[in-house]
Amino acid sequence: MARGVPDDDTMKLRILISNDDGVYAAGLRALTREMRRLGEVTIVAPNSDQSTVSHSLTLTRPLRIKDHGDRVYSVDGTPTDCVTLAFHQILKRQRPHVVVSGLNHGSNMGEDVTYSGTVAAALEGTIMGVPAVACSVSSADLSERAFASAARFVRRLVARSINRLPRSTLLNVNFPKMPRGGFKTHRITRLGRRIYTDIISSQTDPRGLRYFWIGGEPTWERTDDTDAGAVGRGLVSITPLNIDMTDQTLLSTMRSWRLQ
Repeated sequence: MARGVPDDDTMKLRILISNDDGVYAAGLRALTREMRRLGEVTIVAPNSDQSTVSHSLTLTRPLRIKDHGDRVYSVDGTPTDCVTLAFHQILKRQRPHVVVSGLNHGSNMGEDVTYSGTVAAALEGTIMGVPAVACSVSSADLSERAFASAARFVRRLVARSINRLPRSTLLNVNFPKMPRGGFKTHRITRLGRRIYTDIISSQTDPRGLRYFWIGGEPTWERTDDTDAGAVGRGLVSITPLNIDMTDQTLLSTMRSWRLQ
C-alpha cells in the first residue's frame, strides 16, 4: 500500500476530481464517467473558467461552496482553493486517495505547466500527500470522442500507477489530436521548451489610449524525449513532475563557491 491507497477490494478508492475549466466543462464530465468505474468520485471544481491562474490561493476574501448534488461541488475560487477546501472541509472525514485534474481543454506542456490551473490542482493534491494526475487534451481536438478516449486512458493510467508514484511526484499527461483508433500509445517524457512569438499585442482604444493583450503562438522544442515532441508525433505524453524544485546538481556545486 502506498500513501494510504487501498491495495485490495476491502476499501473503495476515493477519487477527487478538479480542473480549471469549471464545473460544467465537457472534459470534466468525460473524466468523471470513467473515474466512477474505479471508485467513489467527488468533484470540487471552480464555478467558472480559471485557466492560467497557476497555483494561486485566495486569501483576501471569503470563499463559497455550492452543492450541486451527487457529490458535485463548485467553488467561487481557483483550482488550488478547490482542492484545499476538498481536503479540509468537504472531505475532511474521508480524505481522497487520489486527485485527478482535468481533462483540460488544451495542452499543458513545457514551461506552461507553471501557469496551468489544471497542473496546480494536481500539485496541491501531491502537497496534501496523495498521488495526483493532471491531464490535458490538445486544443486541436476537443471533440466528445477525444475526451471519451482520453478519459479511458487516464482511468487505466490511474489504476496502474497510483501505488507506484513517489510521495513528491505527480503525473502530467498530454493528449495529441486523437488517432483513428483512439489513444493507445504513449511516451514517458520530460518537459519541453517553448518560444512565443509576438507575445504582446499593442492596440489603441477609441480614446487614443494604448492597451495590451498577452498572447502569441508558441513554437516547441520537439526532440523525441519531450512532451511536445511526443504530442507532435501523435503520442500521449506522460511527464513525472516533482514538487521539489531544488536544482540538485547546482546545489552540490554551489556549496564549493565562495560567495562572500
